[in-house]
Amino acid sequence: MIAYVSGTVAAVTLTSAVVEVGGVGLEVQCTPGTLATLRTGHPATLPTSMVVREDSLTLFGFVDEEEKSTFELVQTASGVGPKLAQAMVAVLEPDDLRRAVAHDDVKTLTRVPGIGQKVAQRIILELKDRLGAPTSRAGGAPAPAAAAPWRSQVQEGLVGLGWSARDADRAIDTVARDVVTDDGSAPDVGVVLRAALRQLSKA
Repeated sequence: MIAYVSGTVAAVTLTSAVVEVGGVGLEVQCTPGTLATLRTGHPATLPTSMVVREDSLTLFGFVDEEEKSTFELVQTASGVGPKLAQAMVAVLEPDDLRRAVAHDDVKTLTRVPGIGQKVAQRIILELKDRLGAPTSRAGGAPAPAAAAPWRSQVQEGLVGLGWSARDADRAIDTVARDVVTDDGSAPDVGVVLRAALRQLSKA
C-alpha cells in the first residue's frame, strides 16, 4: 500500500491532483478542501489511502493523517464506500463527525450528500464504538489561502460536489461576511468551503 505521496504538484483539477514522484505522475483523488492547499509547481506531501478494485487502483489523498484515518474508518460501516467516505470528510471535520456519532446527531450526518436518515442511523450504530470521543481541539484560524481567486475555487469545489453554480454562489454570499477579513486579505478556501457546505445543507 502507498501510505503517502511526496513530490511536485503537476496539475490540480476539480476532484484530483497529479503529484510527480520519481518521474511518475500519480493521480490522487482529493476533497476540495485538500485541493485548495495545493499549488501547481509546488512541492506537496499527502497522506494517501489506496482503494483496490478488480479493474482499478485509486489513490485518495488527505490534508493530514487524521482525515485519512477517519476516511478509512467510516468505510467499516456497511454501505459506506470510498466516494461517500470522501464526501463525509469533505463536509465534516473529523471531530465534528465524532461528535455527531457520539451524540446520535442524525441531522448533522444528513448534511453529507448521499446520506439519508436511515444511512445516518446505521453509521451511528456501527461507528459509535470505533470513532472515539471528540478531541475538542482548540486552535487559531487557518492560515489564509495563497490563491487570490478564492471565490471561484470555492464555487468550483461546490459544483464538483454536485451543487449548481447558482446555489454555490448563494451559499458563498451568505458565508462571505463571516470569513472575509477587514484588511481585505484572502480567506482560507477550505474554511469558506466547509462553511458554504454547511449553509447548503440547511437549505
